[in-house]
Amino acid sequence: QVQPVESGGGLVQPGGSLRLSCTAAGNTFHRWTMGWYRQAPGKQRELVARIRSDDIKVYADSVKGRFTIFRNNAKNTVYLQMNSLKPEDTALYYCNRFLGRTDGNDSSSWGQGTQVTVSS
Repeated sequence: QVQPVESGGGLVQPGGSLRLSCTAAGNTFHRWTMGWYRQAPGKQRELVARIRSDDIKVYADSVKGRFTIFRNNAKNTVYLQMNSLKPEDTALYYCNRFLGRTDGNDSSSWGQGTQVTVSS
């Protein structure tokens, strides 16, 4: 199981930056495609970015050019650098192994997530 633990969220003003971290369990982390997801109140969970084992990255259109996903396999950790944050980025952010669905409904073992609030 992935057993992700997310951290790094907080309250930030529009235009600000945050870096999220997620550490996962398992000896085969380096083989996994990992994804960052978010869920805003009243909305469906959505995939924000994913990174393959070969470091290929894919972003949602809404965050392209502002967010960067990267990983450190030696630490079983995946990061999400978020710049130029907007109020619409406000959500609970999760990471998990990406298995194919952008809503993450094919993944289990979700963590608590980390709250990102963008507000002046």
